[in-house]
Amino acid sequence: MEWIGAGSLLAWTWLLLCRGFFWRTDVRLPERRDPERWPPVAVVVPARDEAAVLPQSLPSLLAQKYPGRAEVFLVDDGSTDGTGARARELAAERGGLPLTVSAPGEPEPGWTGKLWALRHGIARARERMAPEYLLLTDADIAHAPDSLRELVAAARSADLDMVSQMARLRTVTAWERLIVPAFVYFFGQLYPFHRVNRPGARTAAAAGGCVLLRDAAAERAGLPEAIRHAVIDDVALARAVKRSGGRIWLGLADRVDSVRPYSRLTELWRMVSRSAYAQLRHRPLLLLGTVAGLSLVYLAPPVTLAAGLARGSVLAAAFGGMAWAVMCGTYLPMLRYYGQPLWTAPLLPFTALLYVLMTVDSAVQHYQGRGAAWKGRTYGAP
Repeated sequence: MEWIGAGSLLAWTWLLLCRGFFWRTDVRLPERRDPERWPPVAVVVPARDEAAVLPQSLPSLLAQKYPGRAEVFLVDDGSTDGTGARARELAAERGGLPLTVSAPGEPEPGWTGKLWALRHGIARARERMAPEYLLLTDADIAHAPDSLRELVAAARSADLDMVSQMARLRTVTAWERLIVPAFVYFFGQLYPFHRVNRPGARTAAAAGGCVLLRDAAAERAGLPEAIRHAVIDDVALARAVKRSGGRIWLGLADRVDSVRPYSRLTELWRMVSRSAYAQLRHRPLLLLGTVAGLSLVYLAPPVTLAAGLARGSVLAAAFGGMAWAVMCGTYLPMLRYYGQPLWTAPLLPFTALLYVLMTVDSAVQHYQGRGAAWKGRTYGAP
């Protein structure tokens, strides 16, 4: 038991000091200034069965206070709930930026639905207005009125080809408060923002809910065709841009919010499990390694602390307690960012256990032919 506790403490020491300061939450839009000329921007919104959330998100896009030319292109991806009609109604009621609603039909073989919709929306935008930038944003994301202006100013000021913000997810229900901050925390641990933003680093990632992409960089990287099969499309997009020589940036958002509710654990479970095994490239050995690693890092500290106290092993209790303390300390900034009580930090091992089970369930679903299922579509390994 002492060796397990020591291994966990060593792992947390390495994560704390050598993992790109993943626990910091001060990575916000870089310093920016207004450009001399505001470039034209096409806002592309893929939407499948999103009529319920559109009243909370689409008006925020139509109301953008952008000094240059901007238009919104919503792509109705085979919806059955009247998404396209609801979008037109909202545009007629609220006014604002011009809105084009189109439907590309079912995806061709080898394409995921979202990327097929993005391909169609980008093509329509290029036909209509020759944009210099594309704002790729999900239908459940609400933007502050100056969001587009700030994104473009940041991209211009720092000469970035891609600027992505991790939208602040909803934390209203008890399950959302338990699972959502940890989701962003784990994402940052997997893709440390500071490393993503370092030009020479190999790490690349984006948050698919809010991505401002230079159109020339998209063409240079062959997007979205080059990643047409990707289930985790935001990370694939960032890698393609960075591989083709583009400069990317990823950080946390202050006023870009997801309005999608996850009222029950089953909904959050589905959000994670639908793509967790794809993240592991559908490889059983990676799954085993991930489960073992998560167990050592997150589950071992409280277990070794409790076992050490029960057996009278001072070393096991000390190692487990110190590892748990470091874990909690790295989690506190994310809890502050989400406005959650700091006393909930010790619950992170329980949340991590849920993520382990979600990851295993993702693999089970894959081998049952139900992997990466989302809104009536299922995607196997490419």
